[in-house]
Amino acid sequence: MEKILVTGGAGFIGSHLVDRLLQADDITQVTVLDALTYAGDLRNLDTAKTSPKLRFVQGDIRDSQLVNNTMLGHNAVVHLAAESHVDRSLRDAGNSVATNVMGTQTVMDAAMRCGVQKVVHVSTDEVYGPLPTGSALESDPLRPTVPYAASKAASDLIARSYHVTYGVPVCITRSSNNFGPRQHPEKLIPFFLRKLLHGQPVTVHGHGQHIRNWLHVQDNCQALELVLRRGVPGEIYNIGGGTDLTTIELTTLLLRAVGADWDAVTFVQDRTANDIRYALDWGKVAALGFQPQRDLEAALAGTVDWYRSNPDRWATLSQVSASPTATLTVSA
Repeated sequence: MEKILVTGGAGFIGSHLVDRLLQADDITQVTVLDALTYAGDLRNLDTAKTSPKLRFVQGDIRDSQLVNNTMLGHNAVVHLAAESHVDRSLRDAGNSVATNVMGTQTVMDAAMRCGVQKVVHVSTDEVYGPLPTGSALESDPLRPTVPYAASKAASDLIARSYHVTYGVPVCITRSSNNFGPRQHPEKLIPFFLRKLLHGQPVTVHGHGQHIRNWLHVQDNCQALELVLRRGVPGEIYNIGGGTDLTTIELTTLLLRAVGADWDAVTFVQDRTANDIRYALDWGKVAALGFQPQRDLEAALAGTVDWYRSNPDRWATLSQVSASPTATLTVSA
């Protein structure tokens, strides 16, 4: 594999993947390209930056010259950089479209020009839209319901078009909900933990019956590496296999983990276009050798411990959104 470029590598999933790739003997360099927006944080790379194999470049994936120059000489790319929060896309759909669609086009164009051997484009189960029953296959139609999911569906089609039209060796992954340390506290689990650990109330949309599949981030990264190494170009791989929970069930586990009770919970009106259920058939990635390793409750307990031990990372959203203070050598 030798040299791998990870876009969005200072983010939640990206930084965990970088940690994993740096441990591989056949990888001599991992380059992180990240714009360090609110969700990217150099502190996520605190473990990685001790490795001489890490290189960091700050920049926007929509900057074609920067992306081309950064990608040149790399064997493979894992494209994680994205605007990934539903509520933000409801407030500013244009930013999601610009980053997720135009940014992906820029990355794929660079991959074509640089002749990389593999591109893994990381997407989401939300592109399939709500599934009252059953599980989505990779061949199922895309029916996104919110701007974020629509922008990711469009980016999937852009990525696939570069394989069909130009022969770029692209694999697409679609993951279920990830959780674990380092996740930005706008997402449900760290958002609830931030509130509950401060003794503040949390809110549940509707009747709390929305169902999501929860997969620990390190299990997801195991699957991403398998697709990087063994995935067939042109193929799509669903990554699931975690635990299906209603919001009520997840809230129960989080309350128990922090020693709070239901007095801390308020029910509010449901969010616009809040899909009732997502579900993935992940047989294709299992055939590559993927099998989730982490028990949900034990992994949640470890996640709670991390947020409790790192109050500077999540104490308030304004602090988390501020420019990171950690240091890391930055390549222009």
